[in-house]
Amino acid sequence: MIKDILLIACGGGIGAVFRFLFSRGAQSLLGLAFPYGTLLVNLIGAFFIGLISVLLIERGGHFAQDLRALLMIGLLGGFTTFSSFSYETLELWENRELLKAAFYILVSVAFCLIATWCGLTIGRKI
Repeated sequence: MIKDILLIACGGGIGAVFRFLFSRGAQSLLGLAFPYGTLLVNLIGAFFIGLISVLLIERGGHFAQDLRALLMIGLLGGFTTFSSFSYETLELWENRELLKAAFYILVSVAFCLIATWCGLTIGRKI
């Protein structure tokens, strides 16, 4: 348990730094008119969580659990949580739980937008 926490913390720190650097670089190259950095980070994270899940979960290996904690939960979790959302949605889809997948998409997007709006509203009032 402690080993997993340390692996996740290390990966998360590295992922957060990568997100910052990548987003900043994308903004300087592409401008601020659109959130290019966030979009690219989310696309990259979604790609790599798919790739890593096959290599670690489907194909396994001796260090698969440690690498999953470090890379999937830590690194990609620090880089973008959208990758987890994408992976979990596709897991539901592949398990033929289409209504759950659609519900997860709808609830995640709608409620997160509402929660952000509530946070902004409350923050502006205090």
